[in-house]
Amino acid sequence: MILHRNDKLKNQLDEIAEIASYLWTKGWAERNAGNISIDISELISSEDKKLPPLKSYALPRSLPELGNHFFYVTGTGRRMRDVAKDPLSAGSVIRISSDGSTYDIIGEKEIKPTSELPSHLCIHRTFITKGTKNRLVLHTHPTELTALSHIKEFRSEENLNKVLWAMHPETFIVVPHGLGFIPYEVPGTLALADMTLKGLENHDFVVWEKHGVLGVGENLADTFDLIDTLNKSAQLYLQVRMSRYEPEGLTDEQIKGLIEPFDIKL
Repeated sequence: MILHRNDKLKNQLDEIAEIASYLWTKGWAERNAGNISIDISELISSEDKKLPPLKSYALPRSLPELGNHFFYVTGTGRRMRDVAKDPLSAGSVIRISSDGSTYDIIGEKEIKPTSELPSHLCIHRTFITKGTKNRLVLHTHPTELTALSHIKEFRSEENLNKVLWAMHPETFIVVPHGLGFIPYEVPGTLALADMTLKGLENHDFVVWEKHGVLGVGENLADTFDLIDTLNKSAQLYLQVRMSRYEPEGLTDEQIKGLIEPFDIKL
């Protein structure tokens, strides 16, 4: 079932393809790793909103706030390198039922969404209930940030953010509220969704221990760029540690000077 690709929808699909290509090229999307969901309700034509479902599924939790919303979601078991070729050949457009209990796949192929869909939709609900401008969720596996989450010392928000800010001042400038840290939980579960929601109360990005990073935002390219910046700090830290030198980075006083204008507590 072919959707009407108006200019706004086409531009959004082009951006998804571009970012999926970056994720694959960087090695952040091994095999079928990572997923993307974007609220595209305002980009869907009135004709497409009435399309019959290719397939319908029950949601594990009713989300009435998302009733009649439309999302692009990457497919379960699908590779980012294939999303980069054509987002609608490796993902689908879904329509949430009016009561928020089920979703329909309406285009373009019968591709079931990512197993992380419960986490994504619970997060999208908070965008609506809190009235934020955020409209997308990006989950990926940045190598160095994920590596840091294996180190006991960095399984705390305070220690993790201090080292990321210390290694690269640009990181604080663009991500002043840092990362949340989510202890390991089985992927694709409501438990992970609930823990992630808590982490996103004070952050736009969270590290899933030993798993990867999840970020939210208004624009997919900008969200990718911020994760890229965070990962650059992690990369710098690990590269210095691999040398015979101990990382110095910014001092506590220098970090404090960055933090104080934002009234951030560590």
